[in-house]
Amino acid sequence: MLNKSVILRSILDMEVVCAVRRDSSDQLLRIVEAIRRGGIQCIEIAMTTPLALQAIEEATGKLDGVVMGAGTVLDGTTARQAILAGASLIVTPTVELDVIEMAHRYGKVVISGAMTPTEILTAWEAGADMVKIFPASLLGPSYLKAIQGPLPQIPLVPTGGITADNASEFIQAGAAMVCVGGWLVDKKAVVEGRYEALTKRAHQLVEAVRKAREGMVS
Repeated sequence: MLNKSVILRSILDMEVVCAVRRDSSDQLLRIVEAIRRGGIQCIEIAMTTPLALQAIEEATGKLDGVVMGAGTVLDGTTARQAILAGASLIVTPTVELDVIEMAHRYGKVVISGAMTPTEILTAWEAGADMVKIFPASLLGPSYLKAIQGPLPQIPLVPTGGITADNASEFIQAGAAMVCVGGWLVDKKAVVEGRYEALTKRAHQLVEAVRKAREGMVS
């Protein structure tokens, strides 16, 4: 079993996490596999998805090299269940102190959701490894950049409305990584069984982030 520091470093190196939220548990593993083929190795399944724990356990057992996470975790009990199912990453939409505590207890990475500077700092001081800025689509890259001014020590993960077209803007604004959901897991493509469309979008996203990083270095 990898220790927490290795998992955290691995997640940061990946720079992209995919959030899968579905109304049904059908084809969850195929969705995860399609996203993985596109180059995204960190995938969280929202706990609002039916049989999410089962899907996490199945994916963890079958897909080597993929960091599986649980998203929309609202309490410590759910965090523990997800960890026992195999989740190495716990993600919350809001500041949930008991979730952060539970993740630490089991040596797992936790990304806490927040919006305001006070929430962001509260999550960080409570022990969040990264802080998810949500909803990024409303706040925009300029908000992320502004937060980096007084709080440069906190790794920020914009979430909500991220696509291959705007991911580079958030990276350039200082994001540690980006979290992408609805745009990547296209509902119509899944219904029609076109999983290659998910693979293509995953690849486009990875390339957009890579080019943004290269542009910042050059």
